[in-house]
Amino acid sequence: MPTSDYIVIGAGIAGASAAWRLAQRGAHVTVLERTTPANAAGSSHGSARIFRYAYAQPLYAGLVVRAKTGWDELERLSGTPLISPTGAVDFGADRRPQDLAHVLDTVGVEHELLDAGAAQERWPQFNFDSDVLWQPGAGVLDAETTVQTMLALAQATGFAEVRTNWNVASVRRIGSAGFEVRSVTGETVTGKKVIVAAGGWLPHLLRDLALPEAFVRSFPALEVRQEQAFHMPWRDTDDAGQPYPSWPTFIHNRAGVDVYGLPGGRDAGHRGQKFARFNGGKVLPSALDQDGEILPEMRDWIIGYAREFLPGLVPEPYAETTCLFTNTPSEDFVIDEADGVIVVSACSGHGAKFAPVLGELGADLATGAGAVPAEFRVAAHAGSRPRGSA
Repeated sequence: MPTSDYIVIGAGIAGASAAWRLAQRGAHVTVLERTTPANAAGSSHGSARIFRYAYAQPLYAGLVVRAKTGWDELERLSGTPLISPTGAVDFGADRRPQDLAHVLDTVGVEHELLDAGAAQERWPQFNFDSDVLWQPGAGVLDAETTVQTMLALAQATGFAEVRTNWNVASVRRIGSAGFEVRSVTGETVTGKKVIVAAGGWLPHLLRDLALPEAFVRSFPALEVRQEQAFHMPWRDTDDAGQPYPSWPTFIHNRAGVDVYGLPGGRDAGHRGQKFARFNGGKVLPSALDQDGEILPEMRDWIIGYAREFLPGLVPEPYAETTCLFTNTPSEDFVIDEADGVIVVSACSGHGAKFAPVLGELGADLATGAGAVPAEFRVAAHAGSRPRGSA
């Protein structure tokens, strides 16, 4: 007899969500995590991720609306606040605030467009270089607490268990009985289906997952980045130590600039803004190759950016960190199934806000209860190549 109905590989935010959604449906789930849930080596650690609605694609904006219903459910069931309300600003010529506003109109999300002068009066801590989109419903989500909360709710159903320090070596098909997952120490777990939410470890695992060769060949080339984030202190000390500071989250995109930032939460003592250059870290073969190195040239670039565009910050990092992005060439998600193996990766650095929906989509594929958007299927990525490839 199989150990479980479903085996989930990876206890980051996508894997935890899939486990929660499956356990809610009465399925027996075993979660396998190579270290501990939401650990610092993965993409779901810490207390500060951006929750925003603004996307150029109605598909994603609509999914955030759907995800917010899941966040509300998660907070209600657990009694744990997971999203801190801060609002968000989007600006820069290449961010196209007017186009984003049109999409938000389409999906029914509250927003406001301001010219640079009006925005400057409202948020003097920024130097704006374009019109600004304001989303009052945006905020900062606590990824680490979200993972812990989802797993706790899954376990509370009596249908889920979490095995930590369980490093997957291979997945083997065992005929009609399903799959056997083996650890590097020789332990085994069996299940009817396998859900892989391995994030930055997926490039390392992909050929060991008992997936059809044609599916593996069609899988988009994955780029793992060791993203580098910097915390700089707020000049207004009234914000320090506050769970809801006066700073919104932001995304700034113009020629040569693609920066995102947010209040840093407890990760660095509620003292300042955490921000980074999108995909500014070095490319790694997989998560196994992390070294935690902060590149001096990236630190210098970020300091220069803060001096030019963020006068409300002291342009001196008081904390620095790295985290993982696992990108597809299009930055679309991959959520697909082949012969009993469901892949819920990669999220291209923007997946956390969708957490409840990622689990729903993975659970729907696993149980046959529903479909996923065609854009997330491997076939939609066929022939896609890494950034910068000829």
